[in-house]
Amino acid sequence: MIMAKLFEPLRVGGFEAANRVVMAPLTRNRADPATDGPGPHHAEYYAQRASAGLIITEATQVSPDGKGYPGTPGIYDAAQVAGWAEVTRAVHDKGGRIFCQLWHAGRISHADILPGDLVPLSPSDRAADVELFTGTAKVQASTPRRMGQAEIERVADDFRRAAENAIAAGFDGVEIHGANGYLIDAFLCDGTNDRSDAYGGPVENRARFLNEILTAVTGTIGGDRTGLRLSPFSTANDVRDSDPMALFSHVIAGLNRFGLAYLHMAEGQTGGSRDLPEGCSISTLRQLFDGPFIANNGYTRPMATRAVATGHADMISFGQLYISNPDLAERLRQDAPLTPLNPKGLFGGGAEGYTDYPFLDG
Repeated sequence: MIMAKLFEPLRVGGFEAANRVVMAPLTRNRADPATDGPGPHHAEYYAQRASAGLIITEATQVSPDGKGYPGTPGIYDAAQVAGWAEVTRAVHDKGGRIFCQLWHAGRISHADILPGDLVPLSPSDRAADVELFTGTAKVQASTPRRMGQAEIERVADDFRRAAENAIAAGFDGVEIHGANGYLIDAFLCDGTNDRSDAYGGPVENRARFLNEILTAVTGTIGGDRTGLRLSPFSTANDVRDSDPMALFSHVIAGLNRFGLAYLHMAEGQTGGSRDLPEGCSISTLRQLFDGPFIANNGYTRPMATRAVATGHADMISFGQLYISNPDLAERLRQDAPLTPLNPKGLFGGGAEGYTDYPFLDG
């Protein structure tokens, strides 16, 4: 049966997912302001969604200078690790599986968001044409500092250490955030990377930073506990490449040596149109990767069942639907009504709009 395949188990790296329904990473801006660790409702929020085959957490910064928005959590110190351990324990107690999405926002940040005298980092010194909320006002993103060799090596090691921390906190694995115009994506794309050294110019050089991060992370926790998210054709956060098919064909073909748990791709514009530029193909890119593929962006129940049944994808990640439907996997299984999203409480706040959405069983 077409429907049944979406709910069949699947081996993903070192564990078996109970079904093919994935909770996509969703920034909710509810970190503890004192620690930048999980807030008081994090454990309940994620445990409510433990029936997903896999939960991928909100983007979690690997270092203080990796923060892009107020209220996003980190996983670079002991207090944060302890907070995340409560989250993973709650999810596992419900039988769920959870990966931590590791993130450095790069130039999609502002000096007022960062602690001390830190400034945003980027492969180049071009400011992003985006507005950010600092907690008090909307402002243009700060002009970033162009990273030197030592800083590049330090950030790659920050990803390694964050992955180590994630395993110590009880996560089943990590997802490297290489999408949406953040630091890794900015290195990949020639519209944001104008370097002329070993990290700029030809695609082999622009992919170097990502590959060094993957080498560091998989060398520490194993490829079977490491996933990667990419958005090959998205221009989110003012990122562009002159030939995305050539770029991402090279990047994805090079992933197989790492033995990754999965590749997770946004199809089209992140959170927007699924239309692709002429000559571009998600299916072609997917065929270059040997492991499980998680498809994302605007999937409905019919789209998801068809994509998995036809082999277009192995798993489907859902974003907004998981905000307002904590038991989304069961609702999809039963073709039950879906609770609409309440914009109030989407970003920041407490339990309202976060842990108060209803379950099918009341």
